[in-house]
Amino acid sequence: MTTPTPLTVRAITTDEHAAYVAAQPSASFLQTPGWAQVKPEWRAESLGWFRDAEMVGAALVLYRQLPKVRRYLAYLPEGPVIDWATDDLDAWLAPLTRHLSRQGAFGVRMGPPVVTRRWSAAQVKEGIADEGVRRLSDVPPLERSRTGASVVAQLHELGWRPQAVEGGFAAGQPQYNFVIPLTHDDGTARTEDEVLAGMNQLWRRNIKKAAKQGVVVERGNREDLKAFHDLYVHTAERDHFTPRGLRYFETMYDALSAEADGRISLWTARHEGDLVASTIAIRVGTHAWYSYGASSTEKREVRGSNAVQWAMVQDALAAGAEVYDLRGITDTLDADDPHVGLIQFKVGTGGEAVEYVGEWDLPLNKPLYKAFDLYMRRRG
Repeated sequence: MTTPTPLTVRAITTDEHAAYVAAQPSASFLQTPGWAQVKPEWRAESLGWFRDAEMVGAALVLYRQLPKVRRYLAYLPEGPVIDWATDDLDAWLAPLTRHLSRQGAFGVRMGPPVVTRRWSAAQVKEGIADEGVRRLSDVPPLERSRTGASVVAQLHELGWRPQAVEGGFAAGQPQYNFVIPLTHDDGTARTEDEVLAGMNQLWRRNIKKAAKQGVVVERGNREDLKAFHDLYVHTAERDHFTPRGLRYFETMYDALSAEADGRISLWTARHEGDLVASTIAIRVGTHAWYSYGASSTEKREVRGSNAVQWAMVQDALAAGAEVYDLRGITDTLDADDPHVGLIQFKVGTGGEAVEYVGEWDLPLNKPLYKAFDLYMRRRG
């Protein structure tokens, strides 16, 4: 048996990076080279893994500088894009951490795009109704991933540290998401009727009601970003969160649009000319995401939010996507928790809750890593 050639890691061009991502079935949009332009406060680098001159993996690395010294935390959001099913994860991660250390990194943070557990919509619904259940982890999962368990075990063995989801690092990504599978177990595509039938009665009724009320859903363009943002700021005031500025969305739209056709799209739902809901969708390969949404407090009865979501699901199906990702949920199933309303909205789509392995840190310089962690906690 021949020993495989060791993997090496080196910097690659953004064109090489984009081409590698385009050749994959799917990858997180946070691992595309275009995402670096959305995060100008970070220094970015595209990396490639090579074996015998062939690129076999890629990553977008964002470097956050430690105050007053030229040392960095290297962050790989929802990445890297490598073979996570391997039994020898060290062969992939060791050359990565050597490269990052040479770049001045005192620590590495990454979020492997690997699922550990899944729960059906029915299980989540039953958990919310059960007074004895407080968290998703209290419910036996529908499925446990062997790959996920292997990744967790190997990361522990290699000295990586799991990060709490509610930790003080502002760039953290959700560990729990809610998704709608757009294919059957055998890989064949679900039809629109099948996806609609999987939704609960309230969702189906609201989609029909929106159509009956005359809600018009359309794919927008860059000129519609201002209207989206105005509604988004209104939503932020109502729902008590801090909105991002218009420039952020303009940068995101420009960067992702330039990278690939259909990578980002803006959607509007109008009733008698009034904008009642607007959303931003992103797609990389076979994975489609609902990224940002806004809705009007007025005319909520016309159900623009349901209508625009359904239009995005239909578009994802038509594009050949295999999953429609509604992004993060909390793991709370306590009926009295204010976050439960969002979970119930997503559960109504008939999809499933998925848990990822989460974000993990590897300190390369322990004193500096500890200082940075303390700094971020004080900020948070």
